[in-house]
Amino acid sequence: MVNTFGTLQFITKISIANTGIVAGPVEKDGPFAESFDEVLPLETEKNETNEQAHSRMIEMACQWAAKNGHTQLNNIDVLIAGDLINQLSPSNFAARSLALPFLGVFSACASSVEAIIIGSLLLESGNARTVLAGASSHHPAVERQFRYPLQYGAQKPKTAQWTVTAAGFALLEKELNDVPVVTHATIGRVIDGKQKNPLHMGAAMASAARDTIERHLTNTKSQMSDFDVIMTGDLGNIGISILKEMFQDENSGVILQDAGAQFYGNEPFFNAGASGAGCSAAVFFGQIYDQLKKGVFKRVLLVATGALLSPLTFQQGETIPCIAHAIECRMEKRS
Repeated sequence: MVNTFGTLQFITKISIANTGIVAGPVEKDGPFAESFDEVLPLETEKNETNEQAHSRMIEMACQWAAKNGHTQLNNIDVLIAGDLINQLSPSNFAARSLALPFLGVFSACASSVEAIIIGSLLLESGNARTVLAGASSHHPAVERQFRYPLQYGAQKPKTAQWTVTAAGFALLEKELNDVPVVTHATIGRVIDGKQKNPLHMGAAMASAARDTIERHLTNTKSQMSDFDVIMTGDLGNIGISILKEMFQDENSGVILQDAGAQFYGNEPFFNAGASGAGCSAAVFFGQIYDQLKKGVFKRVLLVATGALLSPLTFQQGETIPCIAHAIECRMEKRS
């Protein structure tokens, strides 16, 4: 592995053997639904609480990833997972049921890519052979923690985004052919754009996305035009517009895209688009992964963005520090 100011180049072929995605009932009508393995008929999935349903959704996504990768869960060396709920309790309880060696991660909505980076490091070091890595979010559970219970009926401004109910996981192995591989990763820095509005996440996270993208391009000696797409996680319609304005690259308008801005299509009900740790996980490990496997995309940069606030820091009047982690993926040439 080569490390250049937070950008890692993997010497080992870090292969994404397959993925698993489970989403909620609202998400089935979006443009990415074809890549989901399963859609829940109810967000509670017959569980007593939203948090229990969240944990069950994680278990299901992990089971799908293993099944799609033609392996058994007991062959997984390490499970790496993150979510947005207090102390990662949904991921913790899912790990309890799956009974796998477990690492919990938190970079808010950037957790899916953080999980992939850690999993890639474990494979590169030779300390693991098979890793399951991903993240999730659950709309009712997140709304209750960070804003208001849904039953409250609170109105939201047009800058607000809709937390996705989805869990996305990738099965990582070494030295496979005919699958996408992770070639590089850039670890994000915590960037504070001095934003305080928790209902305007796109504006808060755009600066962190720019910092990570700029460092990745510089450290890999690349240009934006070298990529088929640079997909950010959940800046939403407003945040991706801000990010494009930050770049003086004529290619930014087409190559820079955002999962949150596209997740629910053009439906105005969702205001500025989607967010949540499950947003980028479902898109990156779903449609983007499929497009790489089909050869539609040859080289992509996936940049998950996260707002590192908590209900307490917001109440204390703190600004919103943000982070963005990136992985570069390419389709491995057939041998």
